[in-house]
Parts: sequence; structure tokens; C-alpha cells
Amino acid sequence: MRFKKIFIFIALCLIIGFLGCSKEEKKVEGPKRERITKNLVPPKSELKGENFFVELSDLQVVMDVDTVSKEIIETPNLKGNIKITNKSKDILDVQAVTFEYLDEAGKPIPFQSGEKISKVSLFLKAIKPEEVTEGSFYDVTIPKMAIKEKALGKIEINLVYVPSPLKRETLTLSEKVE
Repeated sequence: MRFKKIFIFIALCLIIGFLGCSKEEKKVEGPKRERITKNLVPPKSELKGENFFVELSDLQVVMDVDTVSKEIIETPNLKGNIKITNKSKDILDVQAVTFEYLDEAGKPIPFQSGEKISKVSLFLKAIKPEEVTEGSFYDVTIPKMAIKEKALGKIEINLVYVPSPLKRETLTLSEKVE
């Protein structure tokens, strides 16, 4: 009887030991980054140039932010829709739309070292007189400094097109990060 009690005691101790050691506490960590979208104010702008009428709409800045430090991880992207109307008498072959970011004083906001710089959105469309064409841009980056310090005052848009010879037209709109 005494060996039975010892055997049962040892067996129970081993079972409790194995069950206690086998259950490891696993920490579940949440995502370390969060995608945040901020609207530009105003979200829609209409601009008239010498040869074009341009409408920009749904202007947003999309960025990845560290959930703990709230720092911007990667270079933010500018997204939106563009509608271009040819107001000239000629067919204009739009090649690209470029973006330059300016502060309230009209000075360019520079990209910091290590930031991805993509200020051109290819368009590649021939537009007849009074014809309207629409598109989206989503691959254009915006400097972190324009967002962090809310330094953005204006966005300068350059339409690169070929009538013969190559010409450029610059349009400027006022924007702020909300």
C-alpha cells in the first residue's frame, strides 16, 4: 500500500509538471505600423492654364505610421484624380504630370535623405481640342516634412506635353494638410 501511494504521488507530480511546463505564455503583438489617410484641404481644385483646364479631386496623403512612436515610417504618397481639358486649337500629347511641393512662402519643401522621391506621374495621352481626359495618380510621393510640420502651402503641377516643339505649363494650387 505504501508503494502504491508513493507511485501515485510521483505520477501526479510528473503529470502536473508536464502540464505546467508545456503551456507557454505567448505574447500576441499587434501590428507595428498603421496606414493613415489624410485629406488635403481643399480636396478639389480647378486650375486654368494657357492650354489646359485641370481639375484635381479626392486629394489625399497616404502614409505608414509606427503605432508606438507615431513617426512616419516610409515616404508618404499623394493620391487623387485628375481631369484635363485641352483648351488650345491643337492636339496636345500629354506625356506626364509632375508635382512640386511648396510652403506658404512659395519655397520648395525638400525631401530628406533616405526618402523615396517620385514626383512624376506618367500620363501619355493625346488630347484633341476641347477633349477631356481623366486619370488617377497614386505613385507620387510627398516629403515627410510637408506632413510632419504641416508646412505644405501649395502644390505646383507641371503638365509636360508635346504640341511641337516640347512645352511645359505650370499651374499652382493652394493646399494644406488637415
